[in-house]
Amino acid sequence: MLSVFICEDEEPIRVAEREYLEKQILMEGYDMEIVCCTGRPEEVLQKLSGGGGRGIYFLDVELKGASMDGFELGKEIRKRDARGFLVYVTAFRDLAFETFRYHLEALDYICKEDRTQMFAGIAGCLRAVTERMCEERGHEQQYFTVKVLDVVRHIPVDEILYFETSGRTHRIELHAERERLDFLGSMQELEQQLGRDFLRVHRSCLVNVHQITEVDLKKKELLLKNKERCVFSRKMKNRILEQVSVQAVK
Repeated sequence: MLSVFICEDEEPIRVAEREYLEKQILMEGYDMEIVCCTGRPEEVLQKLSGGGGRGIYFLDVELKGASMDGFELGKEIRKRDARGFLVYVTAFRDLAFETFRYHLEALDYICKEDRTQMFAGIAGCLRAVTERMCEERGHEQQYFTVKVLDVVRHIPVDEILYFETSGRTHRIELHAERERLDFLGSMQELEQQLGRDFLRVHRSCLVNVHQITEVDLKKKELLLKNKERCVFSRKMKNRILEQVSVQAVK
């Protein structure tokens, strides 16, 4: 999920930016979340000090009363998030020289004097970021895309442990390394979609074979990298041993 940051010293504009971003994220199903909305650059940097992934930053240039302006903040952000997306929402139109001077690569410069233009610029940036992320994902690694409520999520396939049927009809629970997601789906369709890297070890369980570290033949259990265990059916024993290069426990 992409973290969204807003740093704008004028409260009415900051509120308008947040409301519009929340609306766009919900309507378009973007895999994004607003994690910081402030007029103080220190709060942005403090939020980044805890680590986290890549972000998109909507920054004002002239932050009145702050310890740094938007360009200096952008420079500090680059130290912590080198691949993040910087967007300047400002009353100043010509910023190319300043971003060059600070060695910043800005995605866009949005004029905030006209709210209609500002909102159109923000929407364009969200689309551009989403397209770029999809292109990069296509080259770097595979993602499993799933809609959870009104949000579209992109989960790295290699982080998925297994899928299992939920107690509710047509519901599937995805177990990943850092989260669990419940969604509407079919185990049979998942098996066809994900291919050879996932094995239907039980009628109700589809396991990522790269997450298996041990096969317990006596208990008919699979031990996964996160120490969770999944039961497998007797008829799947040979397929599991053929497909998984792990130590078998008697």
